[in-house]
Amino acid sequence: MCHVEYLKSKARKYAHVIIPEDLLAQIDALVGQRGRSAFLVEVLRQEVNRRRLLQMLGDPEPIWKDEDHPELKEGSDAFVRRLREADRERDEEVLGPWLPRPQ
Repeated sequence: MCHVEYLKSKARKYAHVIIPEDLLAQIDALVGQRGRSAFLVEVLRQEVNRRRLLQMLGDPEPIWKDEDHPELKEGSDAFVRRLREADRERDEEVLGPWLPRPQ
């Protein structure tokens, strides 16, 4: 997503942020003065997502619960076989005699 489009499309608030001169110079060298805000928003969003993921992974409550995925009760291999069979049946129905047959 284009940085400028992102900044224009979202509600925004201004925040006064103090950045060391050497870091600001490096940012400007990468994105230019007019790209600072978009760059910082992108980097901050990535960091927030990373920290939330780490927080979630550190939670003792399991993320995956078997009761939430009854389609996998017989195992993932059986689930994948059913998906492939459904695809094959759909292909036969749609393509009929034009369906390539394995040799």
